[in-house]
Amino acid sequence: MCGLAGIARLDGQNLGPGTDSLLNELADIMHHRGPDDRELLRNGPVGLAFTRLSLVDPADGSQPLISDDGNLVLIANGEVYNHKELAAALPSGVKLKTGSDCEVLLYLYRQHGLDFLRDVRGMFAVILWDRAKGQLILARDRFGIKPLYYHRNRERIVLSSEIKGLFADPATPRRFLWEEALANPTMAAAPRFTAPQMSTWFEGVESVPAATILRVDLQDGRTTQHRYWELPAEQDDAADADSLVERYGELLRESVRECATADTELGLFLSGGIDSASVLALALSEVEEVHTFTALSGGTRLNGDAEHAHWLARELGVHNHQVVFAPDHVPTPEEWTRLLWLTETPMTGPEIYYKHELHRFARTERPELRGMLLGAASDEFNGGYSDDVGGDWDRFLANLKGMDRETRLDQRSGLRPWWSGGMALLSDAVLDDMRGGGTTDVYRAYVESEYRKVQQYNVWHEDRTAAGSGIEARVPFLDHRLVELSASVPERLRPRLLWDKRILRDSVKSLLPARIAERTKAPFFYGPGTHYAYRMLVDLMRSNDHELVERALSAPGADVYLDADAVRQQLAGYGRGDTDDASVELLMRVVNMGLLSELVEQPPILEKLSAGAPRTALPTGHDPVATTEELFAPARAYDLDRITALAEEALLLSDERGNWYLTDQGQIEFVLEDGTPILAVLRLVDGRSTLAAALSRAGVAFDEVSGELDALFEQRLLSTVG
Repeated sequence: MCGLAGIARLDGQNLGPGTDSLLNELADIMHHRGPDDRELLRNGPVGLAFTRLSLVDPADGSQPLISDDGNLVLIANGEVYNHKELAAALPSGVKLKTGSDCEVLLYLYRQHGLDFLRDVRGMFAVILWDRAKGQLILARDRFGIKPLYYHRNRERIVLSSEIKGLFADPATPRRFLWEEALANPTMAAAPRFTAPQMSTWFEGVESVPAATILRVDLQDGRTTQHRYWELPAEQDDAADADSLVERYGELLRESVRECATADTELGLFLSGGIDSASVLALALSEVEEVHTFTALSGGTRLNGDAEHAHWLARELGVHNHQVVFAPDHVPTPEEWTRLLWLTETPMTGPEIYYKHELHRFARTERPELRGMLLGAASDEFNGGYSDDVGGDWDRFLANLKGMDRETRLDQRSGLRPWWSGGMALLSDAVLDDMRGGGTTDVYRAYVESEYRKVQQYNVWHEDRTAAGSGIEARVPFLDHRLVELSASVPERLRPRLLWDKRILRDSVKSLLPARIAERTKAPFFYGPGTHYAYRMLVDLMRSNDHELVERALSAPGADVYLDADAVRQQLAGYGRGDTDDASVELLMRVVNMGLLSELVEQPPILEKLSAGAPRTALPTGHDPVATTEELFAPARAYDLDRITALAEEALLLSDERGNWYLTDQGQIEFVLEDGTPILAVLRLVDGRSTLAAALSRAGVAFDEVSGELDALFEQRLLSTVG
């Protein structure tokens, strides 16, 4: 991993000596991405800044790289995994001068022009200066794993691996795009397909598209775009299930082998699920030792992730560091501000925070570690969410069809009433033109949506959370050959291979114990332990006299887009914070928007913001469940065996529509959904029976409602009698 930055004139003029201070500032901002080396170049119309994290050939991989004739100059971030075979196929007269895996790109460009990335496997962002033609070539890998942003005007273009670098140039606007962020369906967790265009969240900031090469003329700024890869549109109709499973296993093995190649130590995030477990099992045939890292939180303890990761590591004989996130742990406002400025996305939430902290622990515990293997992006292309979206394949497709319809109705809202209230009188063909000439295969549309989501959320935060600790994230499941194979599974085999990741499970079943290979997917922090993560967010937003919320409400644009009283009231309504209400995460995103709007006006220096002390881990070999029972046991101010009653002025009411309300002194405190476990219990709380008796009569286990009960007692809406 490296940090790239640069500036180039687009009007045929040369850069002056004054540009050197900007290049130095860009290198300073990118230091966390490349703490091992730093190089600057200014020549004619182009200035480049490069910071390096050494994973391959640490002693001989410095950049910029220059072709033997001096006409091509390149800086690149990432890895070209098949660089040796590409180099072997170069013309006989070419002699590579360094051990850098990226040097081969110079000669591929000289040989093939804009087709130079066609056969390259890897993750990369590239800035290449073609001196002879007076052109700048900008490119990214097929999934946008490695970032590259720019701002341009008529005179110049400024480039950076991270958005914050662009603000070093005073000509870059410093405004957060409130309306674009609020309208983004992914931001609002709306049941829609991902927006067609990736957002950078900031005015005037553009991203080099994934799988794309931009050619910029330095004389007049004219720009052409060349897309060198697409998700395959053709299905492999002749394929059979067994051959596809076998081929998938072969490609995954090869991808892991390539990702596990490094001249420095690699680690692995181990969740205890099939994805990271598969990568671990395959990596062990390539490296002698792997340290694995697992988040031990209230959520991962309840959903089984921590337990299964510990068990698998013991079975495979590898180190497993269970990094503890205690129930009362809350980042400080400054720590959250730093994380938000590091990630540059308002979607920053519990998942991103936990991963950031895992990387920090890993780098502290293993100072020589430079790369981290991940199981990310398997779900998106192997049907990992199929069971979440529908109970069987037909139901899954029906739900996808509904998401697709809602996505297109957003563009033709006048037709929405004809699909509302359980009524659907119009044909979906009415909306076909909303696809923009795209596929009518709804599963294909879903995969294309996941491809866009991977860019907007997954690889974005995986890159930043790792880079913040000087680590490179490696993602074997984003080998384009694997994704092409999954995308080409014929329709008749999709229920067999793409339901609950069966293509992956069958391909690695000989490598893993059945306990892991067939384990049901467990979301990272959603599920029975969601309230732990959401309590952290609630406490964070309330900490230091609601500092983050008040800063967000005072930020530029907040007065236009936010109802300050409603934001404060929403936060106050969470009581103690023990809730699994998804609105907590949405409120955090709104606060993040305001904070980013504040930060971009006067960009802080990342290194001057405190990240706090790194997390600690359980002693090696300690069982994450048995040894943490006391740590994660909730502190309760009530006894299940005592008589329980509603507060004196509290009432449980319903209306004619079947809605239920818990009121206190005439004010609605909670809206309760009919049929929920907590409502069933509250209806049996009568001031004469114990809470245990009410739970028993309602047929509800305490763990199902513990968070809600904690909150009700905390707010004194429930109390014990006698």
